[in-house]
Amino acid sequence: MPTTTHLSTESSFLGLLPFSSFYLGLELEPTVSSALEGLAFVDSNVSRPSSPRCTYKEDFKRILLPAVYSLVFLIGLPLNSAVILKIWRLRPNLSRNNIYMLNLAMADFLYVMSLPLLIYNYASHDYWPFGELACKMVRFQFYSNMHGSIFFLTCISLQRYVGICHPLASWHKEGGRRLAWIVCFGVWLVVAILCAPTFHFAATGTQRNRTVCYDMSRPDRSLDYYPYGMALTCLGFVLPFLAVTACYCRMALLLCRPAAYQGVSRSAVASEKRDKAVRMIVVVVVVFAVSFLPFHLTKTLYLLVRTLPGAPCATRNLFSVVYKCTRPFASMNSVLDPILFYFTQPRYRQSTLRSDPRTRDSLAPLLQTRRDPGGMESEHHDDIRREI
Repeated sequence: MPTTTHLSTESSFLGLLPFSSFYLGLELEPTVSSALEGLAFVDSNVSRPSSPRCTYKEDFKRILLPAVYSLVFLIGLPLNSAVILKIWRLRPNLSRNNIYMLNLAMADFLYVMSLPLLIYNYASHDYWPFGELACKMVRFQFYSNMHGSIFFLTCISLQRYVGICHPLASWHKEGGRRLAWIVCFGVWLVVAILCAPTFHFAATGTQRNRTVCYDMSRPDRSLDYYPYGMALTCLGFVLPFLAVTACYCRMALLLCRPAAYQGVSRSAVASEKRDKAVRMIVVVVVVFAVSFLPFHLTKTLYLLVRTLPGAPCATRNLFSVVYKCTRPFASMNSVLDPILFYFTQPRYRQSTLRSDPRTRDSLAPLLQTRRDPGGMESEHHDDIRREI
């Protein structure tokens, strides 16, 4: 038996005893079992309130997660690659909106590239053979992608809000593309700072004689992770979500007014601008509702239950299952974001139609560009599209 200087290690080992007896049908000798239980009792009184040691039933994720992650990888990789290449080719004349879209696609691309490791991990019954550094990197990529996507969607929403509600604001036009690149750099910096503690908490461990990669933290560090997990949710989701909601509520009120576009022609220019704004509202709301809201809601509840002293094992298992069922939805934003780009960029849709005759023939009637009475697109129309 190890000496008492390795108290936390022995306590962590004891936490695996139910797993050993449940899966392997093994029983420890009474002497060893009593000694370890006494050691764990001392450790729990010193470091944290006593709580039951629970066996989570997670067989479902060995089917659900590999299937969803494989789908996200197969669809998200080509979609995000296409978006990056398409925007990069336009780099001399990038709009501010496209700059945010480019960074959004880069965040999604980096995350999608990490999925093969997770697919192997969950398909192999949580076996993680890639080492602790890879474990930390994969967990960091997951959270940095998700919160990076949230922040870049917030930037796109603010950009659209200013273009719709304050189209003549001089402070909005003075910065131009240079300001957009500075904002993107700031977003990457903030995301890196917010997610950096993931390298500290994410770690490998041993369960049932197999190496596993813990999602948030080791079970014995759940109390230490709780303040950081709640702060990450508040700063990385709640605040941006409130900002996006406020922007789109204001835009929706403006778009519903009969004189919403005073000072702008109410012909095809105003109509397309209205349609583009409505598309943006709908798609961003869908991304938040499908990908981010369920995940953060269930994660918050799971963190609360996991650190609650005396919470029954059945309750802990229930919230663990619900939380882990929403993880695939959080990864779906890597597929939804390129769709956001496609449906909010008329020029990209038109170039896609020109490059694919079959797509052009089937969708051209639905995606025709509105033109003015003279048959040519308005120059003012082009300026508006570039701004928003």
